[in-house]
Amino acid sequence: MSVPGITVSTQFLTFHLDKEVYAIEISKIKEVLEWTSLTKIPRTPDFMCGVINLRGSVVPVVDLRLKFGMAKSERTVNTCIIIIDVVQEDVTTVIGAMADSVKEVMELDPDHIDPAPKIGTGMRTDFMRGMGKQGDHFVILLDTDKIFSSSELSLLQNAGAQGKGAMAGEKAA
Repeated sequence: MSVPGITVSTQFLTFHLDKEVYAIEISKIKEVLEWTSLTKIPRTPDFMCGVINLRGSVVPVVDLRLKFGMAKSERTVNTCIIIIDVVQEDVTTVIGAMADSVKEVMELDPDHIDPAPKIGTGMRTDFMRGMGKQGDHFVILLDTDKIFSSSELSLLQNAGAQGKGAMAGEKAA
């Protein structure tokens, strides 16, 4: 069974959230950063950790565990921020996605990727590109453009703008 849009071998960055392995197509990733301090923005969704200064740009950071309804994790030496591009309606938003740890870059052939499972009407799986087979285990392949709703992305963009003002205030002090 093939997944629409994946017709050639594709590289993915794999990472852990709790005990599960997730992956994002490498072309969507700008870089991976060690955990750093954040500027918390008030009145943002629970899954939004804050913003970071990435070479002069304000980047909102989200906790994917909280976004996916998992328990919040404790920060460790392996906790990292994956900087990704999210595209919706021809607008690209740069977001930092917190992960428990990065595992590896892996290449998957189209015949090693199954479509996302249909779990019924109550469960959303549209943010999954598919399920990659790695030995006896599955890797959940994420579609970064569909993880966040347009209203959530708007909140993240606004938080980034607020963070820019907060960071400018820190420099002025």
